[in-house]
Amino acid sequence: MPNRNDDQTARIWARIASLTVAAMIVATPVRADTFKLMAAGSLRAAMIDLLQHFPRQSDTVDTPEFGSSGLLRQKIESGAAVDVFASADVEQPRKLAAGHPERSVILFARNSLCALSRPNLGLDQANFLDKLLDPAVRIATSTPGSDPLGTYSFEVFARAETLKAGARATLEAKAKKLVGGGEKTPPLVQGKGAIEGIFLSDAADLMLIYCSAIPAIQKEVPTLTSIKLPPAMAVEPVDGLIILDSKPVALRFVTFLMSEEGQAIVRSHGLEPIASVEPRRP
Repeated sequence: MPNRNDDQTARIWARIASLTVAAMIVATPVRADTFKLMAAGSLRAAMIDLLQHFPRQSDTVDTPEFGSSGLLRQKIESGAAVDVFASADVEQPRKLAAGHPERSVILFARNSLCALSRPNLGLDQANFLDKLLDPAVRIATSTPGSDPLGTYSFEVFARAETLKAGARATLEAKAKKLVGGGEKTPPLVQGKGAIEGIFLSDAADLMLIYCSAIPAIQKEVPTLTSIKLPPAMAVEPVDGLIILDSKPVALRFVTFLMSEEGQAIVRSHGLEPIASVEPRRP
């Protein structure tokens, strides 16, 4: 039979040991972490701004990596060490969440599509579809599958089909996939952005692009004009992220992103914040 005094002594020592461990935890400084972010190229300016303002404490922030969301997702699946992945859509984070019940996809912003074109096209919402279908008008897109912008562009072509029979096939055949394919679609002009290079090299007359990107591109190529897509053909891109390593620094970054200050930063870069008390613009 076990001795009652022995049981009592064991309980006392167990209690002392637990209190000692608790004291050690309290007394030990929080370990500094290294934070790695991967994000869509369309989110570059917003994410750099957020990284500069979130409460990083003594943590180290690695140089963020930007690119086509689909290609970044493949890189993560191949073993790239990343703490948070922010995509220009929700499909790429959802693929990384599949089979991982501990992971959640978080929507943090919305975007919209615009048409960027040379001024001689005289593009407006009323003639938008006719201009797209004009055999003389060259259309550039990003690469569907590899880059959400390409997928969204092809969704616009699908909506065109509801307005004019045969439009989808015509537009998909015309579209020149000049960006978003990684090494398969190198910049057309060295030292310039991929989109700017398309127009500077005279490779296309019109391209569908995120409206949030227009100001930066027009700063480099001031002659380009832009319009919002007509409502019947508009799609609404949604930006989503996923936490791949729930270390404290990653949680702090995402919490800041969804905070009032973080969402104000999102808005300042031309995106529509999800967590906002202000009414959405029509």
